[in-house]
Amino acid sequence: MKRTILWATLLAATAGTALAQSVAGDHLLKPDPRNWLMYSGTYNAQNHSLLKQITPANAHAIQAKWTYHMAGMKDLESVPLVVDGIMYISQFNRIDAVDARTGNIIWKYQRQPVSTAWQKGTAIYGNKIYVVTNDSHLLALDTRNGSVLWDVKSDGGNILAGGAPIVARGKVIVGGNRPNGFLQAYDAETGNYIWTWYAVPKKGEPGSETWGDYTPSGGPIWGSGAFDPEQNLLIWGTGEPRPTWTGKERPGDNLYTDCIVALDAETGKLKWYFQNTPHDVHDWDSLEMPILVDTMFKGKMRKLVLQANRNGFYYVLDRTTGEFLQGTPFVRKLDWASGLDAKGRPIVVPGHEPSAAGTTTCPSSMGATNWPSPAYNPDTKYFYVIVAEGCAVNVASGNGGGYNESPKEGEGWQAFVRALDATTGKIVWDYRAVRSNHYGPGLVSTAGGVIFAGEQFGQFTALDAKSGKPLWHYNTGDLITASPIVYSVDGKQYVAIASNTNIFAFGLPDAAPAGKAKP
Repeated sequence: MKRTILWATLLAATAGTALAQSVAGDHLLKPDPRNWLMYSGTYNAQNHSLLKQITPANAHAIQAKWTYHMAGMKDLESVPLVVDGIMYISQFNRIDAVDARTGNIIWKYQRQPVSTAWQKGTAIYGNKIYVVTNDSHLLALDTRNGSVLWDVKSDGGNILAGGAPIVARGKVIVGGNRPNGFLQAYDAETGNYIWTWYAVPKKGEPGSETWGDYTPSGGPIWGSGAFDPEQNLLIWGTGEPRPTWTGKERPGDNLYTDCIVALDAETGKLKWYFQNTPHDVHDWDSLEMPILVDTMFKGKMRKLVLQANRNGFYYVLDRTTGEFLQGTPFVRKLDWASGLDAKGRPIVVPGHEPSAAGTTTCPSSMGATNWPSPAYNPDTKYFYVIVAEGCAVNVASGNGGGYNESPKEGEGWQAFVRALDATTGKIVWDYRAVRSNHYGPGLVSTAGGVIFAGEQFGQFTALDAKSGKPLWHYNTGDLITASPIVYSVDGKQYVAIASNTNIFAFGLPDAAPAGKAKP
């Protein structure tokens, strides 16, 4: 049995910090904007904060407030959670609780062995915070001191991945990728197993006919999703089919890979699906975060799912039925399809399958975007997304393959922050990343009218949400592969982001005391 280490609570380091309050279901349904209670902030995954202390007028004055070093880690992709001034930072086998005002450690939990594999976040409910381990256990820790409340092995021998869980109506929803993609539900109080949904069917099950004689394989689920509490629907993306770079062995659409799916949160039953890329041979998974929006669409109030997909198309779906409503390219160079038909199926242009000699396709197989979070601002009604323009040379060799940046002029890789009109997909503005050529980290939007955007090579930027004008930069000095969060403690707004092994927190300067000039 692996040894578990628990560091003692260090209350002296955070004198005056109250323990976080219990997070009830009502808190998750309507979070206090001072807190950041889940990976995307809220169930609708809009990555939008209602805080508005930081604005385009004062963003230039933002300054670093503190840095917390997560010793032994690297390339952090995790999004911290904040509850009542306590920040919880996650990794496989580990949670660090720190004072969100100062970065001072409160307690640290480390289950052996130490793991530096990519992990994206955690979830919180009641007085429990949930940890996924690299040997596929799900743990519940006490938020007050880090002690283990329960520890369960994933059901059925399935291997959990590093996507951030969601707690929906008392169930912890976690995803996995081996042997094939799946979602599982566990009772948030007890850890008891409830249900599993598999992203690829078994032989003879509905959808297996879309694989020919090949045994369905793939559909990894290593990202997070959204939740519609009114309809009790989990909205999630699924990964690519296997083998990845050749489709000869698996003729057909290969359901339910490269799909946006809606599952009944109570039972795990599939309610509807929409397949973005049938018979994918470019590794264009659909794990990009779906955003849920209730708004007018073509003169009618609709419950929508919005997704910018790795294949280069921006999709608008009906959230109740999964009906395709609209699809628009959101990159300027897209050549593998001439468009989408009336049901959203790509009209494929021949000649783009990977080959032994190499075949050039736009967008690149790294994706027109990828898993880093987009954002939606209900005030501007813009959908904000990290975009990677460019093309790739795709190679297939046996059942293997890969891709490289296209060497042709005008087809190299360049990252942008891009704003789209949420209901039409029209490009509103672009911000060209300072020096990133890869898809960058995620985004967060605020009611103050500011978009915060990380960048692969360490730049952290504030942008005007209406115009895309840069307002402020900070160079963290290291790789950023995570999404930022926004929170408030003692009336002060902060924005925080992981950069390699560190968490950086930023805010406006403290006000000078009355009657005294600030030096």
